[in-house]
Amino acid sequence: MTTTDTLTPQTASASETALAAGAVVLDEYVEARGPWSAVVAAGDVLTIVDLEGNQAVDCLLYAADDTDVRYSAAVTIAEQRSIVLTTGSVLRSDAGVPLMTVVADEVGVHDTIGGACSQESNTLRYGQHTREQHACVENFLIEGSRWGLGKRDLVSNINWFMNVPVDPDGALGIVDGLSAPGKRVALRAEVDTLVLVSNCPQINNPCNGFNPTPVRMIVTRAEAAL
Repeated sequence: MTTTDTLTPQTASASETALAAGAVVLDEYVEARGPWSAVVAAGDVLTIVDLEGNQAVDCLLYAADDTDVRYSAAVTIAEQRSIVLTTGSVLRSDAGVPLMTVVADEVGVHDTIGGACSQESNTLRYGQHTREQHACVENFLIEGSRWGLGKRDLVSNINWFMNVPVDPDGALGIVDGLSAPGKRVALRAEVDTLVLVSNCPQINNPCNGFNPTPVRMIVTRAEAAL
């Protein structure tokens, strides 16, 4: 569920909030725990705003004209020789095709190895009483169905604003995020890219500060491209 731009006089305008200059072609809020999707045209820049801080934003990317071309965490990590996503990271498909590039980042650490929560993983990690809790995989399936995507189309995802340190023994931690209210990350589309998002509903670990909150999605287009 998305909410279109309903700014109050006290809220910064989209053009002021976006990390890339240009005309605003989309400005939407994503409610806490909700899904979102849009096609970002090649050359346009998507700014994701962590409105209240410490909110994980799970994300999948697909080439809009061929959704078999989709984000690959493994190829992206191998090409950049780092598990951390930040400014300069090129988000690639399994064939190495650049889908989007991180062009600006106010946090410095974003995750692509921690995966997405699901009803099954919640049950395994936190107990049977969490079985019915809504999770990111369910958000992806709900929103993906609008674009003809199903469970077999889900791959390892990006977790914007999520902090997943790797311990010396190789174990992954899920700890408090490094973001803060209003922090942003900006992604330039290298091809027309379908962006699929779950504004993470997790309440059993600190990835959302145990309190999921809304985020904002702003797409800008360079004036020369208009």
